[in-house]
Order: sequence, then structure tokens, then C-alpha cells
Amino acid sequence: MSERIPESVPTSHNPSHSASRPRKRALSPASATAANISHLFAKPDAALALVDSVGSSSSPAYGAAPPEIVANVQGSSAGAGSGEFHVYKASRRREFARLKAMDEEVRGEKMEEEYEREKREREEKDREATERRRKKRDARRKKGKGGKEGGEKGAKVGGMKPRADVVMGEGGAGAGAGGVSVAQALEAAQEQGLVIHDDD
Repeated sequence: MSERIPESVPTSHNPSHSASRPRKRALSPASATAANISHLFAKPDAALALVDSVGSSSSPAYGAAPPEIVANVQGSSAGAGSGEFHVYKASRRREFARLKAMDEEVRGEKMEEEYEREKREREEKDREATERRRKKRDARRKKGKGGKEGGEKGAKVGGMKPRADVVMGEGGAGAGAGGVSVAQALEAAQEQGLVIHDDD
């Protein structure tokens, strides 16, 4: 500060500069989120820069994909005991990372192929089982509709079932010839029973 010119005065000592500059305070997490949201809503038409997810399948979990070709892969004795050994270690680490990524990619592809094959087999089995059941259902429907006389259980030769509200007697001919109606059978069952008298 030998001369009193504007260029020689530090900005921290310049009162006009500090007055125009907004003060920044440490934000709480809630106010930081509110500031981010208000900044996003200030320009609703602006395109957002989306960040790729960390666990994306295209890139390995440890960061950027290793290079496809590692030039100058040195042997284990190259530069051992000299200043070049750290170069060998770094290149070996990169090569191992590349090989590991390739192995993981192959293993993932194999697992995907196996899953797809098992899925196709399951779907084929389900389709076959459904087709078999459909054929059985259709055959039962055709048989029951009139393929044979007396196709359903309990049907008489004329194709009629016995009445449900009549309990067959010994003769088996119906209510008129030894049959008992359901209401009469229920009354008889309610009349019979065990009656207990209290000895007071």
C-alpha cells in the first residue's frame, strides 16, 4: 500500500465493495434444500442436468471403466528396487481392475442368459399345463352336454337328475312311493334327541 490508488487497496478493506457483496451464511439442511428448490423453480423451462446413478449397470461399482488396453505392462522385475516400482504397481493395479471388470461382465451375461432360459422353460411348462387343463375342461363340457345319455353322476337314463328337495326312501322312487320330503326329515330329526331334566 505504497500509493493510495484504488488498485492498491485490498478488496477486504474497500467499504464500497463489501457493502455491495451479499453476505453468505452457513445454511441449515432445511434452508439449503429450500434454496435449491427455489433456484430450480426460478427457471422452470431450463433443462436439468441429471446425474447418473452410482449403481448403473454400464459402469463398474468402483468408478470409471478401466481402459480396454493398458500399454507398457511391465514385468514384476522391471524397475524393482528403483523409482519405477510404483509405476509397475499402478499399471498392475489398473490391469487387474480391467480383468476383474471383464470377468464381472462375462459373469453377468451368463447369469442373464441362464435367467432368460429358465424363464422361457417355466413359461413353456405353464403353457403346456394350461393347454392340458383346457382340453380336459372342454372334454368334460362336451361329455356333460349330451355326448352320452346319463353322462352326469346320478342322472337317470332319461337324462334327468333326482330332485334335491326329496330324500329317497328304500324304494327309491320319490316322495310318492316311499320318499320323504326334506322338511319332514328335518322335523323328525329335531323331535328325536336327548332331553335332560334338572333335579332341583
